[in-house]
Amino acid sequence: MKKSVSKADLRDELQQETERFLQRGGEVEEIPQGISGKDPGDPPLFLNRRLFIEPRATRTLVPEVVAAIEARREQRGKRKPSRKGSRQPRQPRRKIIYDDFGEPLRKVWIDD
Repeated sequence: MKKSVSKADLRDELQQETERFLQRGGEVEEIPQGISGKDPGDPPLFLNRRLFIEPRATRTLVPEVVAAIEARREQRGKRKPSRKGSRQPRQPRRKIIYDDFGEPLRKVWIDD
């Protein structure tokens, strides 16, 4: 996998390019604060940037691993833990009886 470029690497590269420019006789022109360096007729920068430069990587499936995962998934779905009954008798619980329109009519106690 290709290592991505860090900010420190970009800074070093920019510093080296600046030094080469100055060694060849170039000059740095100082621009007063508040003046834009972008020409209003230029297209936006985000349209010029290429995000995905590397070619798309292919993925390799491993059929044995996929088959093992599917087998474990099937076994897990078949097993159901049995419900253990409590040793104490169940307490009666309250149930609400509703009419056809969803309005509560009354409360009743149910022994399970």
